[in-house]
Amino acid sequence: MQELLLGVDVGTTATKAVLVDSAGHIISQGRAEYPTKYLQAGWVEQDPNDWWLSFCQAVEMAQAGASGAKISGIAISAQAPTLIAVDANGVPVRNAMIWMDRRAQAEADELASEFSNISQLTGNRADPYYVAAKIKWLIKNEPANYEKTKYFLQIPGFLNYKLTGKFGIDSAHASLLQLRNADNSKWSDEVMKFVGVSEDKFPQIANSIVLQGEVLSNNQSKITAGTPVYFGSVDGCSAALEAGVIDPGVVAEMTGTSTVLLMPTDGNNFNDAFVAIEHAIAGRQLRLGAMVASGASVAWLQQNILKAESSVEDLSDQAAKCSPGSEGLIFLPYMMGERSPIWHTNARGVFFGLSLTTTPAMMFRAVLEGTAFALAHNVEIAKKSGIKIEEIRSIGGGSKSGLWNQIKADVLGMPIAILKDSSGAAVGDAYLAGMGAGVFSDIRTTLKMNLQIESRYQPEAKLHSYYQERYARYRSLYESVKAEFDHSADSATYKVNK
Repeated sequence: MQELLLGVDVGTTATKAVLVDSAGHIISQGRAEYPTKYLQAGWVEQDPNDWWLSFCQAVEMAQAGASGAKISGIAISAQAPTLIAVDANGVPVRNAMIWMDRRAQAEADELASEFSNISQLTGNRADPYYVAAKIKWLIKNEPANYEKTKYFLQIPGFLNYKLTGKFGIDSAHASLLQLRNADNSKWSDEVMKFVGVSEDKFPQIANSIVLQGEVLSNNQSKITAGTPVYFGSVDGCSAALEAGVIDPGVVAEMTGTSTVLLMPTDGNNFNDAFVAIEHAIAGRQLRLGAMVASGASVAWLQQNILKAESSVEDLSDQAAKCSPGSEGLIFLPYMMGERSPIWHTNARGVFFGLSLTTTPAMMFRAVLEGTAFALAHNVEIAKKSGIKIEEIRSIGGGSKSGLWNQIKADVLGMPIAILKDSSGAAVGDAYLAGMGAGVFSDIRTTLKMNLQIESRYQPEAKLHSYYQERYARYRSLYESVKAEFDHSADSATYKVNK
């Protein structure tokens, strides 16, 4: 009987499952989508039960493609961080606030005001992206739900509980709570006290490849009882593993709904423009240049503005025929506020330079260019911080766009490497399961055997020079309007006095 490893990644829009053999080769895959609730500006939630349903569907599809195989281990990664409040039976007391949710800005501001050194204390700047501010918001606004909460979990921990009946949080997700000290070795007592939460609201924390439990019998997932389940990780950490991003110098940009620049360090390169997180590989850390809405901006433009015009594929073909620079059109991709490197909740998307001659193809190209400029902004700050960037590998759904890859190469002035048969974080999860199960005793050797560069998009010198000027205008445009974002935030919606 063939023994396989199951890796599952719960993204912002869908769950993907892969079965990988002991040599690291993908045998079969499955995918299932689920909805997101955009309740109001900055409020973004998902139903944890939808994650479980999509998990079961994706895993069933993957298993159908490998009939008769035995699963030797499971690891799950996910979008992060997320506020998941569950009762003693693991039942969610409310919908989850996902990473995109920005409602706790006031609480993040309170943290920043109370702790001027919060980046040094916790490893990350005060921001509603992290869990601490969201918990403070929950305590303030939904005290009854806080009282019902036995544990605050992350997505792998929630799904692992459904599988094993045991609660836990992997150490990578724990480093994004903003409730632990900078090296993630213990709780930050002073921050915990200020937020108003105690450590008994959190279950056991362990490394990604530690065994959390075994699959229970009569499980809805149809995974064989007794199958080992490991703690798992954050999607970016697993994606970095799949892309061979372990040692400083080789980085990856992962573009899906968002874009995340994955930069391994030895821990000495710190800049709070970036997210600090534990690497899945012991002794390594990652710095994440985490943008909010890159692929989401593409989808928004096509689905909500240009839906009567063309498909994404058609628009991409048309955009390739447009002149670089999109006839002067500049797009700020801050459709849900922004994380790295500006960390500005009230920032919003902007098209600058529209005219009666602007075409859908120009708008589409401007979105691709604007998101590439946002990536360049992160690369610029990273290099100034001493982070080595010698090679950039592109992974995720965005890597399938040849036009986007070429724009990124021309904007950055660096080659963009595309991996052969890249499937993203789920493959990295399978590697984690294999490391936990002892199948992959030397992960670097496994990666060298399986990781292949399929192609490289080379920058054109003249276009890079031109895009540098456009990038400067992009940066200047944001500086010109950023104060107005804040001024208009409170008056964005007309309210009738009753």
